[in-house]
Amino acid sequence: MSRYVEERPWGTFEVLEKADHYQIKRITVNPGHRLSLQYHHHRTEHWVIVAGSGRVTRGEDVIPVTANQSVVIPKGTPHRIENTGMEPLVFIEVQYGEYLGEDDIVRLADDYHRVPVASASESASQEAS
Repeated sequence: MSRYVEERPWGTFEVLEKADHYQIKRITVNPGHRLSLQYHHHRTEHWVIVAGSGRVTRGEDVIPVTANQSVVIPKGTPHRIENTGMEPLVFIEVQYGEYLGEDDIVRLADDYHRVPVASASESASQEAS
């Protein structure tokens, strides 16, 4: 497999290995940045922190994390990670599920304006309900 690195507003991710039901990434979050609050329909994620320090939001729980700690994110659970330190926060993410595409991200909140905005007609119909 060839090396694949993607830049994001918060840092980078690199796909280390990909197979039918799992994918392994190295994710780097820059100081002062965080990923969107999101959930996935089709996968569970296992995060192992290897460098830096931060804070994981998993459902209603807020968990401080540093190197050599791990967090499991169940399928369907809102989550995010934030770098609260002065150095890059690096973690290994193991995704497991029947579908692992980048389009299986439902963003609930995002510092980089990537949350889809409901159209005015959708908002009006929801208010009328």
